[in-house]
Amino acid sequence: MSVNEKDSTKHHVDKTLSPSPTSISSEVDDAWTFLDAHRDANIGDESVDILTIRRKIDYRVVPLGFLLYMMQFADKLVLNYAGVMTMREDLNLKGNDFSNLVTAVYVAVIVWELPTIYLLQRFPVAKYLAINAILWGVSTACGAAATSFGTMLVTRIFLGIFEATINPSLMLIAGRWYTKPEQAPRISFWLVGLGVGQILGGAVSYGFQNLSGGVTIAGWRIMFLTLGLVTVVFGVLTWFFLPDNPMEAKWLSDKEKVALLRHISVNQTGVEHRKVRVIEIWEALRDAQVWLIWLGVVLIACTGGITVAYSATLIRNMGYTPKQATLLNMPGGLISIASQLIPGWGVRRGGHRWAWVLATLLPAIIGSGLMSFLPPTKRAGVLAGIYLTNFIPGALTVYWNWAPANVAGATKRAFVTALIGACSAIGSIIGAQSFQARDAPEYRPAKITALATQAAGACTTVLLFLWYVWRNRSRALSRGGKEWERETEEAFMNPEVWARMTDQENDKFRYNY
Repeated sequence: MSVNEKDSTKHHVDKTLSPSPTSISSEVDDAWTFLDAHRDANIGDESVDILTIRRKIDYRVVPLGFLLYMMQFADKLVLNYAGVMTMREDLNLKGNDFSNLVTAVYVAVIVWELPTIYLLQRFPVAKYLAINAILWGVSTACGAAATSFGTMLVTRIFLGIFEATINPSLMLIAGRWYTKPEQAPRISFWLVGLGVGQILGGAVSYGFQNLSGGVTIAGWRIMFLTLGLVTVVFGVLTWFFLPDNPMEAKWLSDKEKVALLRHISVNQTGVEHRKVRVIEIWEALRDAQVWLIWLGVVLIACTGGITVAYSATLIRNMGYTPKQATLLNMPGGLISIASQLIPGWGVRRGGHRWAWVLATLLPAIIGSGLMSFLPPTKRAGVLAGIYLTNFIPGALTVYWNWAPANVAGATKRAFVTALIGACSAIGSIIGAQSFQARDAPEYRPAKITALATQAAGACTTVLLFLWYVWRNRSRALSRGGKEWERETEEAFMNPEVWARMTDQENDKFRYNY
């Protein structure tokens, strides 16, 4: 890793802070405003235990992100499981109607990511996330009332609109509470919700396929309603229990808030500022790392689109019954969980992000090869291939935490993280549309598409790594090789660390890779 950040467990916070900046007062982060108003929060030599503070944060912030990711994935995956139940017949789906329902969610995500950039900058991020979670839960529940392709299409479009906020929101939240190394395992744990959602969806689907005793409503309809209402509950919990930033956390004392802000000041990415700087968007569009991150997400997410919508169908088409296909799809969730936790732990321990991406892409590439080139009669091999593609979420996890770690500037970060969600949706659309009705039952073109895009994603990751190495070395040479870590120790005392500078404007910024 390019920067070896210290994870100190104790901080002594000086009561004498630098004067408020004059030249940057209108462009200073909200964290400095809080610090300036609480200069005497820590008086004397009493130490503050950062581990205790971090534990408080973990108990309150991390579980909610996990639950929302779990339901976000389950609400998308419900279509996958409903597809092997009676939904196709009940809605009279023909040809590529099912693929188009899958695609509609991601198209809506792409379209709504642009307004999301502005809304995340202007409104409290946690409250905005909570409202959208409630509304996407309602959209999922409304799918139970669908009577045709058109009515189901409407519910899926609204699902995509409201789900568009979860990735950028939680990426921004991670940067507000944790240092760069600390963000990786927390984001990984959030994304474990994807694997749990896959297992949960399979269990719920299997349960509703076994409904009996005079139930007149189709099992897939009850499944939509149940998952949607659970999401609404979690959205309400998010509204009441997730603070928008550390300064608003009622369960932290002023002393603890000051200590936490000092702790995360090494990020040099700020905490919150609601003034939009259009120039930061322009900078992002000219930033090579941003385009490489976006491209990597598009390529890797292609296989994610296949896993979300078609894994159960692929298993069923090997000759299994709908119930068997549902159960056999669930182990993929366990692989997804492992693929997210291990890279998060590795990055936290100082491992290279790019290497962990390649480590998770390799088994997924092998899995796509097994799916692509083994005949359907080799059911064990094809099934193993489907399972191995579930390593893909691990690679996406690393990409998603690269942006909050390496992009500074409130507007730039909101823009980049929001469009990461759009890029994920683009990849998922490519994956979903590679499944054409004429290619059934093997869908070989779709499987080869997964193989090719994963290999291209690995090449993009190497290019991103080389770009970060070049940028860090260039900055070190321009500063005469000065010790960067010592400057970050002193940065908390300088209000300029809270100035709204982007990673390109701040020559002290170093990229993590």
